[in-house]
Amino acid sequence: MSLAAQQREIICSRPGFIAALDQSGGSTPKALGLYGVQEGAWSSEAEMFDLVHAMRTRIMTSPVFSGERILGAILFENTMNRQVEGRGAAAHLWEAKQVVPFLKVDKGLAEEGDGVQLMKPMPTLEDLLEQGKAKGVFGTKMRSVIKQANEAGINAVVAQQFDTAKRILAAGLTPIVEPEVDIHCPEKGYAETLLKTAMLKQLDALNNDPVILKLTLPEVDNFYAECIAHPQVLRVAALSGGYSREESNARLRRQSGMTASFSRALTEGLKQQQTDAEFNGLLDASIGGIFAASIT
Repeated sequence: MSLAAQQREIICSRPGFIAALDQSGGSTPKALGLYGVQEGAWSSEAEMFDLVHAMRTRIMTSPVFSGERILGAILFENTMNRQVEGRGAAAHLWEAKQVVPFLKVDKGLAEEGDGVQLMKPMPTLEDLLEQGKAKGVFGTKMRSVIKQANEAGINAVVAQQFDTAKRILAAGLTPIVEPEVDIHCPEKGYAETLLKTAMLKQLDALNNDPVILKLTLPEVDNFYAECIAHPQVLRVAALSGGYSREESNARLRRQSGMTASFSRALTEGLKQQQTDAEFNGLLDASIGGIFAASIT
C-alpha cells in the first residue's frame, strides 16, 4: 500500500480526531496570550513565530500526542518549514507519531460582503502545494466564514471553496473544505440549511475525488448526516468555533459520525509556565475528552 493510501485509510477508518495547530499571523498573538505569553515578550514577527513554534513543538513532542487518538494535524506554512526534533514538522508527525500531516493553504479572509468573508486570492497556491507534497503533506485546509444567512454570500463561499478544492485535488492532495458558520450568526440554523444545500450540489458534481469537510457544530443534531454519508466525502470534522472545550465536546457527542478538528478547544488551559508533568497531564485529559466525543 502506498503512503498516500495508508494515510487515506487512517483518515477514513481510524477512530480519532484532527488536531488544528495552524494559527497564522493574525491569530498567533491571541494563541500565545492564551498560552501565557503576553505581547511584549517578542519584538519582531520572527520572534513571535519562534515562540508559537516552541508551543506547537511542545504539543507535538508530548508523549500523549500520538496516532492512537489523533488522526491528523493541520500545520501553518511557517510550521511546515521548521524542524521538530531534527525532522521537518510534517515528517515528524508521520514518522514519529503516525499522525497524518495537513497544511493550511489559505492567505486569510477578505473583507465582509453579502454576510460572508471569502478567502483572499491564492495566486501561488500551486507552488505551495508542490512544497507541501515534497515535505510529506497529505492534504490541505482552507477557511471561509459565514456571518449572515445570506444565500448569495453562502453560495459564493461554497463555490470558491470547491473551485480551490479542485486545484488541490489536481495537485494530488486531499483538501479540507472549511466554510465556517460563525457561532454568533443571528440565523445560524438557517445559514446551515443554505450551506448544506450548496455543498451537496458541489459534492454531487465531483468526479470520484473525495474531500474532507470541516464544519461548525450544527444547531440541529445530525444535521450533516447526508454529507457524512456522501460518497465524495472522506470524513466530516467539526470546528469548535469559539465554543469552550466542554460545550464543543457536548455538542460533538450528539453528532453521529462526526469527528473533531479543534484548535482553541484542544489547547485550552495549556500554559508555557506549566511543568512538563502538568502540561502533559492537561493535554492528555484534553485529547481524551475530544477523542471520546469524536467516537460517539
